[in-house]
Amino acid sequence: MKTPIAKLLLLTLTYLLAGSVWAAKVDTIDVPSASMNRTLRAAVVLPDRYVKAKKRDARPFPVLYLLHGGSGSFRDWLTKTPDKTLLHRLADQYNLIIVTPDGDPTSYYFDSPLVKSSQFETFISKELIEKIDNSYRTVRDKKGRVIAGLSMGGHGALFISSRHPELYAAAGSMSGVMNINTATWKVPAEFAKSRADNLARLLGPPQPGDAPYPDYTMVTLAERIKANKLPIMLDIGVDDFLIEGNRDLHRQLVANQTPHDYLERPGAHTWAYWDNALPYQVLFFSKILTANGVLVP
Repeated sequence: MKTPIAKLLLLTLTYLLAGSVWAAKVDTIDVPSASMNRTLRAAVVLPDRYVKAKKRDARPFPVLYLLHGGSGSFRDWLTKTPDKTLLHRLADQYNLIIVTPDGDPTSYYFDSPLVKSSQFETFISKELIEKIDNSYRTVRDKKGRVIAGLSMGGHGALFISSRHPELYAAAGSMSGVMNINTATWKVPAEFAKSRADNLARLLGPPQPGDAPYPDYTMVTLAERIKANKLPIMLDIGVDDFLIEGNRDLHRQLVANQTPHDYLERPGAHTWAYWDNALPYQVLFFSKILTANGVLVP
């Protein structure tokens, strides 16, 4: 006869094993890019509800496109957060497909006019969406599609959504590069120069003044953000080297009366910060997806 303690241990073990079996599933897929004449990779986190759904309950699921930062890869969000189950838990909690695509180490997610192999605006906004929509049961409409990212990926999420508001219901940035003028970053001169040289390689010689690439940086696009009327969320740590660019964009959006969420909290440019920040971003998105009637109950 089992003792009460033994029964409790057995129930706990059964629960843990069930959780491990039914946790969110992760696919790794190849995504062909005609615009760059190469194939990139992406991870796709499928919530438990999606995986277990029967054909009679094959409803579409909303999608979060989650971009990595500079010097990163598509696996970062799954391997570098202190909580390695973070994306799995968020996918299950909100019944949300989460896609983490490759964006190259220093692409900044725009289409380079000079480098044919770096066309990441087209890749993220067209080729990736088509691949995901054709491979999974997704809400094939902006009302069920959101985009976010960290650092370089925060820039990418806001930049791409600002140019394609017809594709996304909302966008978010965590510690984002809101100003790609590296002279505004609180970093060693050698690092700032390496990133500036990379931008010159992708975009050409910088223009004089505070905005060397005015068409490619968020601090010069506040009026476009206002015109798009897309819900956005910005958050950043108070010790982050990119904080002045975030504060600059926030001030502009306040001045031109653009509704947005803006948050500063303790922290720096670290995975510990992003591990804490992502659940707040997904909560922000969940309210919008719920209002749009696409979040699976």
